[in-house]
Amino acid sequence: MFGVVAPVAAFAQDGAVEGPAMSYGQRPAYLVEKLEDGELKSTLEACLGNGPERTDFSIGHRGAPLMFPEHTVQSNRAASRQGAGILECDVTFTKDKELVCRHAQNDLHTTTNIVATDLGEKCTQPFQPASGDSEASAECRTSDLTLAEFRSLQPKMDAANASAETAEDYLGGVAPFRTTLYSDGAELMTHAESIELFRSLGGKFTPELKAPSVEMPFDGFTQEDYAQKLVDEYAAADVPPEDVWPQSFNLSDVKYWIENTEYGDQAVYLDDRYEAEDDDEGLIDPTDPATFKPTMQELADMGVNYIAPPIWMLLTLNDAGEMVPSAYAEEANAAGLDIIAWSLERSGPLAEGGGWYFKSVSDAIDSDGDYLRVLDVLAQDVGIAGMFSDWPATVTFYANCMDL
Repeated sequence: MFGVVAPVAAFAQDGAVEGPAMSYGQRPAYLVEKLEDGELKSTLEACLGNGPERTDFSIGHRGAPLMFPEHTVQSNRAASRQGAGILECDVTFTKDKELVCRHAQNDLHTTTNIVATDLGEKCTQPFQPASGDSEASAECRTSDLTLAEFRSLQPKMDAANASAETAEDYLGGVAPFRTTLYSDGAELMTHAESIELFRSLGGKFTPELKAPSVEMPFDGFTQEDYAQKLVDEYAAADVPPEDVWPQSFNLSDVKYWIENTEYGDQAVYLDDRYEAEDDDEGLIDPTDPATFKPTMQELADMGVNYIAPPIWMLLTLNDAGEMVPSAYAEEANAAGLDIIAWSLERSGPLAEGGGWYFKSVSDAIDSDGDYLRVLDVLAQDVGIAGMFSDWPATVTFYANCMDL
């Protein structure tokens, strides 16, 4: 189970790597002020003067992309300063089969400046301007580029301007609740570089093996080669298995790590069965255990110890309109699975119910303070082991205050 670990100063005393000085910043206090009066608000208000401690309960989702370009050095430094004990590199590969940190193999057109560079011509689909009823579009993959070419790109906030008539205009479109204030000079990372950075920050590791956009095998590179290369880079860096939580939406990847590597005990099954395409299987209904295929117990019997669904799958509303654990959460707990939830603070302001991540409890959500109410139910009633967040300071503050 994840939990609060020693303060940064203790790392130095024990001879381990010392992380950066930590700060909650303004956001946790802002969210506490937004809470309705009650026991939760009183408890959290009493902690506002406390200093932060790093906690493994707080997981940086792509770093701290609410304000920094995701999967960059700067985004992860920000997450570490906010007390995230575990940091994420979403892993994909280049044309020369080198592992790099990107949320998807085919997101370079929205997360970098590629369409406005000469490398844009190498994209699977080069930039096409908006015309008539057609929106501007592009598709640029890491597998379109060598590692050297990838390194030449400038990362930016994940966005695109669908009405753009030029490649330069296409680089815009950032959501109003995000910012470009901290984008200048952001640095891309390889997976191996992320390992060294996270270690220097005093953090642990949760790499996600992203689904390839190319057909596998890719130039002889099989899915098993891909899964093995990810863990090989931790072994080469002498990172112990207990510090790594490798993730995948592909259950076969998780089973591969369990059956073939030393990094399988903490392998995380990212559950996306809510969008299953197999008509025989159907969609998973978090309120109906009969739809859980495989069942939670069958997952546990495979050796899966961690399961990670989106927030909405773990919560439902009772007859009184209160947020409570879903049948999905109860079944996972009954099978002894540790649960990790994703992703807090990705939805922007919650005045209109919070969108997709909160869709099962949207009727109970109407202000930003509800980020903390949701987190409280997940921590205290569902019993999650960790929480991904686009702004880890909020989760760190809550975890420290509640002494999880």
